[in-house]
Amino acid sequence: MSFHPQLRIPATYMRGGTSKGVFFRLEDLPAAAQVPGLARDALLMRVIGSPDPYAKHTDGMGGATSSTSKCVIIGPSTRPDHDVDYLYGQVSIDSAFVDWSGNCGNLSTAVGPFAIANGFIDAARIPQDGTVAVRVWQANIGKTIIVHVPVAAGQVQETGDFELDGVAFPAAEIVLEFIDPADEGEGGGAMFPTGNLVDDLDVPGVGTLRATMINVGIPTIFVDAASIGYAGTELQDVINSDAKALAMFETIRAHGAVRMGLIDDIADAAKRQHTPKVAFVAPPRDHVVSSGKAIAAADIDLLVRALSMGKLHHAMMGTAAVAIGTAAAIPGTLVNLAAGGGVRTSVRFGHPSGTLRVGAEAVELDGQWSVAKAIMSRSARVLMEGAVRVPGDTLG
Repeated sequence: MSFHPQLRIPATYMRGGTSKGVFFRLEDLPAAAQVPGLARDALLMRVIGSPDPYAKHTDGMGGATSSTSKCVIIGPSTRPDHDVDYLYGQVSIDSAFVDWSGNCGNLSTAVGPFAIANGFIDAARIPQDGTVAVRVWQANIGKTIIVHVPVAAGQVQETGDFELDGVAFPAAEIVLEFIDPADEGEGGGAMFPTGNLVDDLDVPGVGTLRATMINVGIPTIFVDAASIGYAGTELQDVINSDAKALAMFETIRAHGAVRMGLIDDIADAAKRQHTPKVAFVAPPRDHVVSSGKAIAAADIDLLVRALSMGKLHHAMMGTAAVAIGTAAAIPGTLVNLAAGGGVRTSVRFGHPSGTLRVGAEAVELDGQWSVAKAIMSRSARVLMEGAVRVPGDTLG
């Protein structure tokens, strides 16, 4: 029997926010993987090490969590007034599936530094010291993200004193602007696909839950923590070790997805694992996060816990943070009410690893809500660069 030699593909392994993933330049991919399809999906799954029935990703670059099973493809922008096109693939851990239905807000942070370091930005735009605004076209959802990247001595500045809860070490601060983040293409064509700020969502086996369902940043279903028996201070092990709880959240997610118009049938939820997200909210209270740090109720506006790819996230997805900030700015949503109600342009919420602040200004016109942009700070860093290897028969 003959065996194919391994393919060697240039790649960069990067942390962005509280996630990390394998970054590729589109031109460096094998020809068959430069276009959407089975070959591209097969390549990214093999890079990550999926599907893995052992849920370890021992034979790949993934970390066997939703935060670390990610791939990014960057190419010159096909859109006017943009620098790069950014395509994000969420690789399933235990099944042969890559979900292209949404964005990763955390890895969006790393797109700017990657674009600069890989020659996508005109050298004349890069100061000796200062900031470069990289205009990113997020191709999964058709939205603009502006990534403000610090530069020192003509190079991307990666080290610094900015601390991000959920990341062990400080780094340079990167500010992200999510422009017009509402996803008009999903569901009913509005920020709130049902037309309501709060709905009664019937979930078999769970009951009728009050829910805010919003398409902004990433489609998200918010429910009150108390309505499903939680305080909002839960850490990962409490939820992720409870098979019954995980099944409940998946049922909520599936029925919410149908109600939002994201899928036609409950059975289709398995083919759309990345979106929508499910989150539960609660008013602030004193609590301790995963690092052992104590958070005072007075230091946050509300508590939020969110699930990604079927498990409670260790911190908060960047796109879900955009949804949280926007919903908090709109009086009457469950997120806004958990934060005390009223009008606000920013919110600091507690998550399992600490706190995060996000700003958003929402406007109501003729009964329809819109948001011009959402802003938050993250950090990013190159962890390794060179090439990944995959068996030569990966592409078929």
